[in-house]
Amino acid sequence: MGIGKKIRGLGGVVISLGVLSLLNDIASEMILPLLPAFIAGLPGGGAVIIGIMEGIAESVSAFLKLASGWLMDKKGGGRFMIAIGYTGAVFSRPLMGLASNAFHILGLRIFDRISKGIRTSPRDALIASSCGEQTRGLAFGFHRAMDHTGALIGPLISILLLSSVFHFSVRNVIFLAIVPGILSLIPLSVALFLTGKKTQSALQAEKKVCDRPLMEEEKKKVNLGKNFYLFITVCFIFTLGNSSDLFLLLRASECGVDKKLLPAIWVVLHISKMLFSIPGGAFSDKVGRKIPILTGWFIYFVTYIIFPYTKGEINFFLLFAFYGLYYAFTEGVERAFVGDLVPSNRRGTAFGLYNFAIACGALPSSLIMGFLYGYVGPKIAFAICASFSIIAAGGLFFVKTPLREGGKGT
Repeated sequence: MGIGKKIRGLGGVVISLGVLSLLNDIASEMILPLLPAFIAGLPGGGAVIIGIMEGIAESVSAFLKLASGWLMDKKGGGRFMIAIGYTGAVFSRPLMGLASNAFHILGLRIFDRISKGIRTSPRDALIASSCGEQTRGLAFGFHRAMDHTGALIGPLISILLLSSVFHFSVRNVIFLAIVPGILSLIPLSVALFLTGKKTQSALQAEKKVCDRPLMEEEKKKVNLGKNFYLFITVCFIFTLGNSSDLFLLLRASECGVDKKLLPAIWVVLHISKMLFSIPGGAFSDKVGRKIPILTGWFIYFVTYIIFPYTKGEINFFLLFAFYGLYYAFTEGVERAFVGDLVPSNRRGTAFGLYNFAIACGALPSSLIMGFLYGYVGPKIAFAICASFSIIAAGGLFFVKTPLREGGKGT
C-alpha cells in the first residue's frame, strides 16, 4: 500500500488535525520572523524585552502543557481545550498589528503561548487515541510534516507581501495572518465533530474504571510505568544538548555563507523536515520506535560534530538538508512512542509530562551552548552538545518496549 493510501486510512480526525496544524502554522510563521524587528521599532522595545517575552511565554506554555494533559485525564474536556487553544491563538496574534508599544506585544505573545500550552497535550493524546499502534508513527509523522509545511509557507507569504510586488507594511502582514487563522477553524470543527460521542463515551467509561477501587493487576493498566518515566528522562537528557538552531545559522554565517543565503538555507531545512517526516513515522511503524529515534540522534551527533569544520556554501546547504532527517526520525516517532508506552486513559498526562520535559530541557540547552560558544569556541561547544545524544542513546537501550498487536515488540 502506498503512503498516500496509508495517510487516507488514518481517518478524518488525524487528517483534519494535520490540516489544522498546517493553516495554524502558516498564520503563526507569517508573524514570528517579523516580530524582533517590529518590537525593536516600538517604544520600550529591544533585546531585553524580547528575552523577557520569550522566557515568560515558553515557561508558561510548558507548565500549561503539563496541566492541560493532567486535567484532560482527570476531568475530561480534551476537545474543549483543543478548541479554546486554537481559537485563542487565531484571534490574538493579528492583534499584535495594533500594538503601540512593546508591552502590548509582550502580553499578546504570552497569551498566544498560553493558547499553545492549553491545546498541545490534549491534541497529541487525541492523535494517539485516533489510530492503532501499527499506524501511530505515520499519524504523528503526517502531523509533523503538515506543521513543517506551514512553517515553510508562512514566511514565504510574508516575503511576498513585503516585496515590491505588493508593498504591504509589517503591520498589514500581521493583520492578514488572520486569514489562514480563520480558515484553520474549519478543520478544527471537523476534527472535534468527528471525535464526537464515541470518544466522549469511551472517556467516561475509562474514568469510571479509574474512579472505582482497582485490583492490583488493574493498577498496572492505569499507571504510567517506569518505562515511560525512563523514556522522558532520556529525552530530557538529549534536549539538554539540543540548542536552538539559530546557532547553526550563526556558525554558517561565520564560516562565510552570504547573509542573503541564510533564509534559503533555512528553507532547505524546512523542506527536508517536510519531505521526510511522513516516511520517518511510517518507518517506525514497521521496525519499532527505537531504531528511528537512535538513527535521528546519530544524525544529530554527526551534524554537530562536523558542523564547525564545514566550509563552502554548497556544503552548508547539504548539511542542513541532512540535519532535517534528524527531525524526521524523532519528532513524530517520540510522540508515537509515548502513545505506545501508556494506557489510553493516561495519555493526556503522559503527553503533558513529555512536552514539559522537552520544554524544561530546551531553555538550559541554549544557555549552555551560548556560554560554551562564547567562551571556549564553537568547535568544543558543538562537540559537548553532540555528546548528550550519545548519553541519551545509551539510556534508550534500557527502555523496555511494549508488545504490539500480534505479539511483536516495538
